[in-house]
Amino acid sequence: MDPVVGFEFMRASVQGVFDWWDQVNESPLWQERIFFGLAIAYGTIALAALIQLVRIEIRVPEFGWTTQKVFHLLNFAVNGVRAFVFLYRDEVQYLSPEIWQSVLLDLPGLLFFTTYTLLVLFWAEIYHQARSMPTDRLRPAFFVINALIYIAQAFLWVYLWWSPSAVVETISKLFFACVSLAAAVGFLLYGGRLFLMLRRFPIESKGRRSKLREVGAVTAICFICFTIRSIIMSFSVFDKKADLDVLNHPLLNAICYTLTEIIPSALVLYILRKLPPKKTTTAYHPIR
Repeated sequence: MDPVVGFEFMRASVQGVFDWWDQVNESPLWQERIFFGLAIAYGTIALAALIQLVRIEIRVPEFGWTTQKVFHLLNFAVNGVRAFVFLYRDEVQYLSPEIWQSVLLDLPGLLFFTTYTLLVLFWAEIYHQARSMPTDRLRPAFFVINALIYIAQAFLWVYLWWSPSAVVETISKLFFACVSLAAAVGFLLYGGRLFLMLRRFPIESKGRRSKLREVGAVTAICFICFTIRSIIMSFSVFDKKADLDVLNHPLLNAICYTLTEIIPSALVLYILRKLPPKKTTTAYHPIR
């Protein structure tokens, strides 16, 4: 094939993709279809998390609110709110005052952070116990860090409502990017440490292989999804075409939320689907 002809064909193909992208983004019908599809996906995951929570409660009601139960409850909350937002995306876009729009679009992201850093806390406690290290500061640190993040975000919401500012909006997006990056580092730090520690256990250790695969898979999934989220949020600061909080970017919403929330949540829920034993004589460790 003539190189010139090949180049022209490639250029025309790329231009065709860009034209299709713009047509879909500007089409109210496609916007409605894509947002409705996202609502169905999130609703399905929320229902799966709720069913798993009920199954665990039926299996071990005597243990109260374990880490495993709280994890599934938060998953239900995150995905339920996302499903509601995407189901009524047009109405959310025009809420007044605008602070409610920001809260409904941003709050699920914070809840997602809390939900999955709960796994980091759980793994950190296991690692510290195995190393005979103190664990009494881990849980308070988890609550303090989360409280500070929610307080900081609430301050940014109120400031934007009181005095809209492009600078503060930029800070808010960078704040989300930093929070996501911190979560990715947390998974790499404690998930990686726990994975390496389990690898050093004897081959014949009970449950070693399944636990090793579980920790490795969840660590990889969560590290990748939070890293992607951080990159996208950082990129949106410098390019308005990467903004997720507008109606005319449905394809970008579909790609971003599928990669950073829908697929990771579905995979992690599947990996952690195992129910705890009905009776145990030792301390109950959730999320096995």
